[in-house]
Amino acid sequence: MKNLHLPATEKRKQFELRALGLRDFAGVRNEQALDPFALARFARLLVVDFDRIRGLSPESRAHLLGDAADEWSGGACSKPLPNGWRLVILNPAHGPARNRATLMEEVAHVFLGHQPNRLAAVGRNPTVREGASNGKIVAREYNHADEEAAYAIGAAALVPYAALRRMVVEGRSGNEIARRFGVSRQLAEYRIKVTHLWPEYKRRFGLMH
Repeated sequence: MKNLHLPATEKRKQFELRALGLRDFAGVRNEQALDPFALARFARLLVVDFDRIRGLSPESRAHLLGDAADEWSGGACSKPLPNGWRLVILNPAHGPARNRATLMEEVAHVFLGHQPNRLAAVGRNPTVREGASNGKIVAREYNHADEEAAYAIGAAALVPYAALRRMVVEGRSGNEIARRFGVSRQLAEYRIKVTHLWPEYKRRFGLMH
């Protein structure tokens, strides 16, 4: 019998099960929105305001929040503080929904036991990420498998499959789904696509609107 609570492919099933584990750890159920900021405390991640970063010239600060704003989302420092916590910096130009997704990815890295790497500039982003440009971005010294898993599991924790499928069947729009879970429309649609719900979404949403 087809399992309606998990995605169709084995890879996505494994991602979903790990994401459900994160949601269970956070104490959220069904269609409740998950707060990555609350979960970050358990991952020993300390989110610091971008304005508190010292050593940046006014020109560099303006560049990072202006012309280069789409080239970085945030990240965790590889070297921990003396108490074992690690600092996380989020791009304030991206807004709350995208910051939540970025932080959730960092939380997923910790819970998956990934080895932290230093931040580095890379040429192209080899994984599907909301809002990322095709040009140079700021990212880790790259481990493709870790990055893919952390992003996919973080996104699944924010937008769980069972609730997503129900809303798709009901003909809910990407914007409605995004509002329900406190994410961006791009992330909601990413989840619809990677879980193979896109044909159903287009059919249902087209019929009901």
